[in-house]
Amino acid sequence: MSDTAEQAANAIGPTQVSGEEEPERVSDEERRTRRRERRIAAVRGAERVLARLGLLGTLRERLALLDAAADVYDLDETSDMYGNGVVEALEEKVAGLLGTEAAAFFPTGTMAQQVALRCWAGRTGDATVALHGLAHPESHERNAFSQVSGLRPVRVTSEPRLPTADEVRDFDEPFGALMLELPLRDAGFVLPSWEELTEVVAAARERDAVVHFDGARLWESTVHFGRPLEEIAALADSVYVSFYKSLDGYGGAALAGPRTLVEEAKAWRHRYGGTLFQQFPTALSALIGLERELPRLPVYVAHARVVADALRTGFEAAGVPWARVHPEVPHTHDFQVWLPYDVDVVSEAAVRQAEETGTLLFANPWDQKGPGLACTEVYVRAAGLEWTRDDVRSAVADFVSRLADPR
Repeated sequence: MSDTAEQAANAIGPTQVSGEEEPERVSDEERRTRRRERRIAAVRGAERVLARLGLLGTLRERLALLDAAADVYDLDETSDMYGNGVVEALEEKVAGLLGTEAAAFFPTGTMAQQVALRCWAGRTGDATVALHGLAHPESHERNAFSQVSGLRPVRVTSEPRLPTADEVRDFDEPFGALMLELPLRDAGFVLPSWEELTEVVAAARERDAVVHFDGARLWESTVHFGRPLEEIAALADSVYVSFYKSLDGYGGAALAGPRTLVEEAKAWRHRYGGTLFQQFPTALSALIGLERELPRLPVYVAHARVVADALRTGFEAAGVPWARVHPEVPHTHDFQVWLPYDVDVVSEAAVRQAEETGTLLFANPWDQKGPGLACTEVYVRAAGLEWTRDDVRSAVADFVSRLADPR
């Protein structure tokens, strides 16, 4: 038995105790930890993947990103201190790309959005923030809006799509700000049409509310909307963008909008502990991402649509009774795959495929969405451009064979 196979057996199989086989007692947390460790090892060791994300790289690999720093900034300039220097250069770059008066760097998007909406609450006199039930602050930030910033989030809808203009217009209580996550990740990285988006913004304006875009992945939305970044950003009163989700930076975010808002946001950034002594590694990695990855995103989106179609037809050809790629035509370079199997089954098949063939079709974790129903996210980046439609279909056939032979 190989080392990897033995580890898998130890995770889910029997152990020898006093001459008798008894199931190893493993907590759900320990089982998830072991699965994650195997999956990450598979990602790092696979010869072929659809996306090779920097966040899973070694420290040496991550530091190598800064080899390109001299291409984006004069390294003979004095290092930054409390937000000047290269941090200010990054802020000016972002403001220019989004067509706003100014931008402020933040260490996290969680902080950036709390500060933005807190500032707007002070201006509107209304701390109520209307948002989607699947929005990041509602699902992944431990109620930070209310617990930390005195904001009151209310859910316009929890349907797996962006709110409609009628839902915003007819919402049964007042709100000072409407926050729209573009794209809405937990619904499948979905976007509205351009017409739908402009109608939603207009509906919020009718209610005298400001509009804030959670644009953590706004960079790659230009293909779907058929509009440049500055035209998309111009619909909102303020916009948050991330430097690591699509640009592969070390971290960090920016809040862009009117100069007066940004100046107030910097004051609150200081109060929240976000004006760090030095941030040059993160700022340089963001500038590199804007220079290197931003121009590539439309290519990734186009190829993600090829990959998605090949996955869909591949599962059909393999005889999987029910499989879904969502959205069927991806809105960005990320999308979901739903399969009628238990999480343990699909997770094991994905890792085994990588361990035994060097090809990893599904690199991300699987979530249980119901009895016998699992869902995962698929990302397409530079590494995925090497995959042809036939490559994807072949990998699907191999993956499905492992579902039938779980060992």
